[in-house]
Amino acid sequence: MPRIEWLRREFSYGYDSGNVLSLFPGRRRRHEQKICGASYREVFARAVRPYIRRDSSVMELGPGAGSWSRAILRHIPEGTLTTVDFQNVEEWLQPGKYGGRLECLQVSDNTFSCVKDGSMDFFWSFGVLCHNNATHIREILANALPKMKPGAHSAHQYADWKKLDAFGWGDRSTIPADFKDKPDDEIWWPRNSVETMADIASEAGWEVLEPDMGLIQRDGLILLRAPA
Repeated sequence: MPRIEWLRREFSYGYDSGNVLSLFPGRRRRHEQKICGASYREVFARAVRPYIRRDSSVMELGPGAGSWSRAILRHIPEGTLTTVDFQNVEEWLQPGKYGGRLECLQVSDNTFSCVKDGSMDFFWSFGVLCHNNATHIREILANALPKMKPGAHSAHQYADWKKLDAFGWGDRSTIPADFKDKPDDEIWWPRNSVETMADIASEAGWEVLEPDMGLIQRDGLILLRAPA
């Protein structure tokens, strides 16, 4: 952990956060919001909605069972969503329901070779980069950049151990406190920080608009823009 082999195996069940847009969250979403200190509805409103249009082409990394996917599709009625996952997510997302607007790609690496260059307006992930080490994050961001249109935006939740220290380990956040004493390749929540994340994104060629949007108490959420 967090090797790619582990990531392929761990989330084969299809992670589901429920309806992220509903005014009154269900039990699962309430629990998740509590342990990370966030409102998913607010995260969508501030980190996704302003950067998509009705006809946007969106790429989502690691959609799982499609909680964020369905929210995005609702707001791009004339656009398209391409999901990229190690799992075959078609059973969960049911692309046939969307009249060709949803494409679900199953991949074995982080190259994004199956996505057309210069085709995407927005790149999104939630609950993905927090399980990747710095090497994988750098690879993901660098390989995704050519797929973006000039000036396209990107936003990603990630682990921030400084914020986690302040928020609380263990029962409150469900991140085991003994991770502090273990190397990154033995844990599923690798070390990261706002400074490290900003450096990785910048080195990968992105313009860092906000290294942390401040929408999650436990974690960071970075906002990026592709060069124009």
